[in-house]
Amino acid sequence: MNFFKKIGQTQLFKISSLNSLSILIKMGIALITSKMIAVFVGPGGMAYIGNFRNFMTSLEGISTLAFSSGVVKYVGENEDKEKELTKIITTVLVTFLVFSTVLGFLIFVFSDFLCAKFFGNNLQYEIVFKVVAIVLPFSVVSVLFVSIINGLGSYSKLIYATIISNIVALVLTVLLIYEFKLVGALLSIALNPTILFTINFFYVPKELQLLSRINLKQYDFSVLKKLAGFSIMILPSFLLNPYVILEIRKFLIINVGLYEAGFWEAMSRVSNLYLMFVSTLVSLYFYPKLIKAKNEFETKQVFLNFYKSILPLFIACSIGIYFLRFWILKVLFSSEFLPVSDLFLWQIIGDFFRICGMILGFQFLAKKIILHYILFEFFSNLFLYFFSIYCIQLIGIQGVLMAQAAEYFLYFLVLVFYFRKIIF
Repeated sequence: MNFFKKIGQTQLFKISSLNSLSILIKMGIALITSKMIAVFVGPGGMAYIGNFRNFMTSLEGISTLAFSSGVVKYVGENEDKEKELTKIITTVLVTFLVFSTVLGFLIFVFSDFLCAKFFGNNLQYEIVFKVVAIVLPFSVVSVLFVSIINGLGSYSKLIYATIISNIVALVLTVLLIYEFKLVGALLSIALNPTILFTINFFYVPKELQLLSRINLKQYDFSVLKKLAGFSIMILPSFLLNPYVILEIRKFLIINVGLYEAGFWEAMSRVSNLYLMFVSTLVSLYFYPKLIKAKNEFETKQVFLNFYKSILPLFIACSIGIYFLRFWILKVLFSSEFLPVSDLFLWQIIGDFFRICGMILGFQFLAKKIILHYILFEFFSNLFLYFFSIYCIQLIGIQGVLMAQAAEYFLYFLVLVFYFRKIIF
């Protein structure tokens, strides 16, 4: 008892009450949307939603050239240098707008091809890709807004904007799903970034005087060169992992069934919900500490702090989640999704090793270890794909969860070996 009390008194759990509120609201919204999808769309539609989310994840990385982390870093470093700040904002904004407009045009023209790729012969979903194409420039500018606010440290503004946009998005999502079922659910995913742009539009100009910092004469290719390092490092993950997951889901649909693919997507949604707190803590608390760590000893202390504080809490929570899995499925989805209960054990095992490796993986980003990071990501996704196909053929849908657990376990072992001089 004293152990958990001691953890609760650390700075780790006092980061920001406002951020905690934002996470709780986001989780509440996820609960409501999951229920709506379960009732109005069903397991089959859930699988298609998973496909579309994979597309949107890759699109965000491509359309922003994976510059987001770099923008946060360089805006923060040049906060007091007006000229440099103008160069960064102008260069990135113009690049984003030009590239996203061209990309949006291509998506609009080839919307029928994309629809066939992600939804088979269901061409009634082509309209969703056309909507994505039209709103894409607004979406990438929204990403830029968030990166600028984050870089300048205006966290309260960013969190308030996120909370408001999430609430507005919830209302829109409920209306669209109720009226248009699966098409509505897909449209809500496509429109969510635009809602964030609209909300941020009322925050950013007043707070940061963004318009006054845009000067086309200050467009500087050297800024793009600096950001290219982040792009090379992060873009492969944006492209490779969603594509691998998409191909596994398509194989699952063909060889096992559409409903089973929907069950896997439902399990992933549950996992994302309870991992939300961990990923947020790593991003806000541990990642900055890894960046600031000046030597191996300080880095090791960050690792140890993570394992001592996060893992015991996760183990305790995961035990509760496992025994409450039937109740969770009924609340989140419907009785139609009860077969998902058979997937919880392997999902939790996989998530345990995923969390164990998460803090080690962030060390690559903190110290910009580019080549090895890309190689590890490539081979881990390659293993996930082929082992998933093999396991699906052997035991069906549970094979996907077993393959994911095996991937996270092996990835963790590789990272422990790679950083052994720091850890041991």
